[in-house]
Amino acid sequence: MWLHGKSANTVDGYRRYASRFFRHIDNKPLADCTLSDVQIWAMTLSSSNNSKRVAVGAIKSLFSFAKELGVISSNLGILVKSPKAKNRLAERILTEAEVQLVINAALNKRDRTIIRLLYFAGLRVSELCTLKWRDLKTRGDAGQITVFGKGDKTRTVLVGKSVWLSIGDLREDACKDDPVFVSGKGGHLCRSMVFHIVKNAAKRAGIEGNASPHWLRHSHASHSLDRGAPIHLLQKTLGHSSVAITEMYLHARPTDSSGLYLPDDE
Repeated sequence: MWLHGKSANTVDGYRRYASRFFRHIDNKPLADCTLSDVQIWAMTLSSSNNSKRVAVGAIKSLFSFAKELGVISSNLGILVKSPKAKNRLAERILTEAEVQLVINAALNKRDRTIIRLLYFAGLRVSELCTLKWRDLKTRGDAGQITVFGKGDKTRTVLVGKSVWLSIGDLREDACKDDPVFVSGKGGHLCRSMVFHIVKNAAKRAGIEGNASPHWLRHSHASHSLDRGAPIHLLQKTLGHSSVAITEMYLHARPTDSSGLYLPDDE
């Protein structure tokens, strides 16, 4: 009940953190938990601050849901602070030249199309993996993609002629309910394979860091803003619930800075 309606990725992560928490408290009921139980468990987390933040957030979510359901009388989770994580968004934004290097490093036309679509459409990896041919529709020389995204929200994303043609080259005799990106077993390509495709292409392209599909989405956002795309249009394209979320890209890659107005000491 707690995880109903959440994305597959969230369900997997939250279940994992909840299992670890219950093992820590010897599987006693939430109603018997103390603030000390939650705080000590949070102190045992040994991963990065970002991972700790997600783990603590999962347990805070569990306590909130239990309180709403009447399983517990008070929500201890609100007394537990989530660890602060350094914002590393700027480190995960590639330059336009780097994106092209990653595209060129793809091993075949399917992988190349995957990388191009992640970038040019700004898709989340889960959105790309679940695409069926019925979700695609031609619009003149280009096309549109109906995306079923985070929060069970549907949006439409437009792609240009070049990307549209590369997608069409993959179809062959596929039916409208067949997956656009096919696994070796004939079903939808899994998320882990897309991560593998992007990571290895980035490595071959000489990109430092643990590159992921989301780096291409970040790059789409930053480059679109740099080229003058309205922020509300970007919000709509990315499927963000609020423009405030989209605004983080303005801070990650500012086009101006007060330091540039100071005299160069050389």
